[in-house]
Amino acid sequence: DSTGKMSQSKGEFLTVDLLERKGYDPIVYRMFCLQSHYRRNLVFTFEGLDNAVVTYNKLIAKIAALKESDEPIDEEAAAVLRGKFKEALDNDLNTSLAVTAVYDVLKSKTNGATKLALLADFDRVLCLDLLENAAKKRAEETAKAEESKTADDSLVAWIEEQIAARRDAKAAKNYAEADRIRAELLGKGVTLIDTKEGTTYRIGDAT
Repeated sequence: DSTGKMSQSKGEFLTVDLLERKGYDPIVYRMFCLQSHYRRNLVFTFEGLDNAVVTYNKLIAKIAALKESDEPIDEEAAAVLRGKFKEALDNDLNTSLAVTAVYDVLKSKTNGATKLALLADFDRVLCLDLLENAAKKRAEETAKAEESKTADDSLVAWIEEQIAARRDAKAAKNYAEADRIRAELLGKGVTLIDTKEGTTYRIGDAT
């Protein structure tokens, strides 16, 4: 029962090792804890931790979407946002409000350079590896995009080779081979369109 009290005699104390064995990044547990005030009893459930995973991943995605630039820091906006963060910590170390201040930065109208500087500053206290994990996410997305582009380029090259082979087959009056090539392409989701100017194609639903 994930909602019951943990018992030392039953070996049910939560450890970082246990979280890692269950596939959780310990940083997410930190996020889970920071969302509650330290004076309040924190009721742990894996459902709550799963919610923290979703929250953290969305936060990282928002930060990863920020554009780095050489723009000057907007000191006026930064002072206001730093004030909110400091006010949260001065309020009996209210980390929940401090996390809210992070979202205030992301929602603010200031430039990306200012937001990134503030997030780096705030994370010196929160220790959520915000910029580090955002950079990793950007790198992963770039790698996926490049992989997808490579796959798309390979598909286009293959389609064009098949169209050329079909054209040669038709020129040699080997219509059975031409029909086979058309059928193979259709099986891959590629519809050929014969026109007076030549053969084009459409990838996807033929309808």
